[in-house]
Amino acid sequence: MLRQLRSQVAIPGAVALLGLASQPVFGQTTEERRERGAAVVRELNNGKTQPNLEAMRQEFPFLAEATEAYALGDVWSRPGLDNRTRQLAAVAAFAAIGETAMMRVHAGYALNIGATEEELKELIYMVTVPAGFPRAIAASQTLSQLFEERRAVNEVENGEARP
Repeated sequence: MLRQLRSQVAIPGAVALLGLASQPVFGQTTEERRERGAAVVRELNNGKTQPNLEAMRQEFPFLAEATEAYALGDVWSRPGLDNRTRQLAAVAAFAAIGETAMMRVHAGYALNIGATEEELKELIYMVTVPAGFPRAIAASQTLSQLFEERRAVNEVENGEARP
């Protein structure tokens, strides 16, 4: 029993001593975490709020707050990966699980911060291996729609719209 007690004390102590434990979020209010999450969204979305999150806030305020404070404020704002890498990983993950609506949001963010259409296409090709062709095809259709919409907006903004 003494050996078991020592290991229960020694392992957490060693983890803390070596700096392997993640930094705790103690002392931060939900509001501070939510504000950090809102800043992440604005950074990825060209200074704008995220329409899906704002709509969710109306019907499901707890879910919106949890998404903003935890997913964005705690997880998405962690050090270790740059935003571009995070977005590419999110696009691949959402495509692989067949969640094309969320994949589309993150693909838009990826394009906003410098990823290219070609890079996103390569991610979809990669999805065929772990997730299969049906999910990759669904993801490719969603990306094609996103690319087409963004091109149309760019044409209008640049005065190139055709009558």
